Amino acid sequence: MWFPLYTVCLRSQKSSRSFSSALLRLSHHRANVHFHVHFNHISHSALSAQKCAALLYKTHGDPAQVVQLEDVDLSSIGAKDVLVKMMAAPINPSDINMIQGTYAILPDLPAVGGNEGVAEVVEVGSQVKSLKTGDWVIPRDAGLGTWRTAAVLAEDDVISLSKDIPLLSAATLGVNPCTAFRMLSDFEDLKPGDTVIQNAANSGVGQAVIQIAAARGINTVNIVRDRPGFTQLSDRLKAIGASHVIKEETLRRPEAKQLFKTCPKPKLALNGVGGKSATELLRQLQVGGSMVTYGGMAKQPVTVPVSALIFKDVKLRGFWVTQWKKDHSHDESAFRTMLDELCSLIRQGKLTAPVCTEVGIKDFHKALDTAMQPFTSAKQVLVM
Repeated sequence: MWFPLYTVCLRSQKSSRSFSSALLRLSHHRANVHFHVHFNHISHSALSAQKCAALLYKTHGDPAQVVQLEDVDLSSIGAKDVLVKMMAAPINPSDINMIQGTYAILPDLPAVGGNEGVAEVVEVGSQVKSLKTGDWVIPRDAGLGTWRTAAVLAEDDVISLSKDIPLLSAATLGVNPCTAFRMLSDFEDLKPGDTVIQNAANSGVGQAVIQIAAARGINTVNIVRDRPGFTQLSDRLKAIGASHVIKEETLRRPEAKQLFKTCPKPKLALNGVGGKSATELLRQLQVGGSMVTYGGMAKQPVTVPVSALIFKDVKLRGFWVTQWKKDHSHDESAFRTMLDELCSLIRQGKLTAPVCTEVGIKDFHKALDTAMQPFTSAKQVLVM
């Protein structure tokens, strides 16, 4: 689902649903005093007529060059729509790729950036059944355009979330923890004491994998690139439940064999990098194990050793949480059950948000620049 400003369609497929109520009408004026919409000082009906601030891009390219803060009008609220005020929205790698024009699916332009975040319902249409004023909601699918201060959305495009979890946990729940949850659940029958190996262990997905696995009694072997402050990073990952943290270079050395004398060989490998890193993960898998690829940060193909296929019969799979959500779009219980389990872990203190830096929407240039730097340990979160 995509929400450009004037039309609603995917480049890769035609949408059959009407989302006109969710569209924003682009103002001819750049952002000015309208950026400071103080929700607490105006009525809900007044908010309906207000403008909001939105981070738009009209062409693909370098986010620092093409993303602009614009003043846009909110559309009127239909019977099955909700008016929401965005509270926080992270900057994820997929958001950057979308702006660059390199992601698998792209919205028509101009478009509002951001695919994840948490909002509060301010007003509901007369026929809305599942939501009420004050509810927290997150997008059901990618493409909602979360980098804005407010929006009018279809009831079916969001799903409610418990309000008894931290704001940053809610804002970062819909993509990375869901990806981690599904990969740990859907590909191998993992039992307490089993081992999972992953690269990109410091990523949002990687940190969620560590914590969800630890809650299930599953060992994790976590591979990260060498960097200044490696010891501090290793300590931080172990503090959230990592069993082992090693450098990529170490995994290629003979001493790596000593590691698997203390824990079973991995049944599951999670690859977010590609290239040589993925090949090394494959070499560590036990016979019949699976490697699931969900990212390719190295921008290099996955090379599979022939011996891994012949003698170990490893399985190669892929996962994209956007596709999972589309496949289960008519199964409310599947998404709801997953969110409920994740929120339960959050309430128990077993799943925390990644380290985040909160940045005001007016300082978006700084947030985008930081998000694109290598070895960035803190996720940039736009706060409205």
